[in-house]
Order: sequence, then C-alpha cells, then structure tokens
Amino acid sequence: MQQDDGQELLTRPYAERRALLEGLFSEHALTAPWTWCPMTTDLAKAREWLESWTDVSGVEGIQIKSMSQRCLPGYRGWTKVRRRDTTEAIIGAITGTLTRPQLLVLGRRDQDRRLRAVGRTVPLRPDTARQVAEHLTAAAPGHPWEGVRFSATWGSRDVLDTTLVRPALVAEVSADRAIDHGGVYRHPLRLDAAEVRRFGQGTAAAAG
Repeated sequence: MQQDDGQELLTRPYAERRALLEGLFSEHALTAPWTWCPMTTDLAKAREWLESWTDVSGVEGIQIKSMSQRCLPGYRGWTKVRRRDTTEAIIGAITGTLTRPQLLVLGRRDQDRRLRAVGRTVPLRPDTARQVAEHLTAAAPGHPWEGVRFSATWGSRDVLDTTLVRPALVAEVSADRAIDHGGVYRHPLRLDAAEVRRFGQGTAAAAG
C-alpha cells in the first residue's frame, strides 16, 4: 500500500501500512481479484506455511520482512525463503571438461522417452567436480541434445558452452518450487556428489 487518500505511506513502517490495508479489506469487503496475504510473527506457524502452502502451484516460499521496515521502491530489502525438495534428473551435458566439470545440465524423459532439459546446477565445488568426473563418459553420436543450445540463466539470451555426455547418470539434486509450465527449473539446482549413480543403482525416477 503506497497511498491512503492521497497521502504518501512509503516511509511508514510495514506494521502501520499493513494495518491500514487490513482496514480497507474489512471496510470494503474486498474479494477476488483482491487477495489478503496472511502474516505471522510465529516462527512455528511460518515453518508450517513453508511446508504446506508451497504445495500450491505458483507458491514458492515465504517472505520475511521487518515490522518497522519502510517501503523502498527498487530495493530488495526482504528475504525470500523458498521451499526446497529433493528430486532426480539425468546428466546430459556439462560445462568445463570431462575431467573438470564446472556445472551440470540436467534433463528428464518425456512421455515419448525423449530427453528434455529441465535445468542446470550451481557451479560444482572442486571436490564435487572430481567425484562427478569419475562417472562421466563422452557422448556417442546421436545424443538427443546434438545442436541444442542452453541458456546460461532462466530468461537469458546468453548460452552455455557445453559438452555432451552419455546420459546414463542420475543425479539427486535439491530444487526450489520455481518451475515453468514446461517443467523447467528457473533457478540452479544443488547437487550432492554422493548422489550421482548409474541407472539401476537405487531409484531412478528421472528416467521415467
């Protein structure tokens, strides 16, 4: 809420601005498309929201704000806590080299068994890169991603300089809930090097 009856509110603390907004909702009985976002100072309640509400499509996490904080346009003064889940994906390409991979490009197979790119990892730590390199194999001709270009970041026109690898490894990664309709992760995924394995070793949900 930025103004009330023409009066500027940006410099007022969040608690005061929220109280005024709550009054407007109550006074005018506002309903859809207007939505009242709940707020709590109870840590246990916030944790419950993070676990339960993020199951709703489009809800990625919770925002943390100071009750005394002013509204600063163009400045990111809030902290966003995203829910992260463990999932699996196929390693189809890397940046760097087979002996020193820098990050992994991951994919999943669609209903027609075609390998579709779904995201990339954050840059690998040196120890993680060494462990992953032990399992990588250069791609043979006919790799499903031949000629495909991958964006450096979500929504970017910059492309990654990738090396295709044999898509025979499944990586277990940590991912947040920001996912496009096509199943592509907007933010880089986090990899646990101990959770890279070949098909048939443990579960392989990403191959299905």
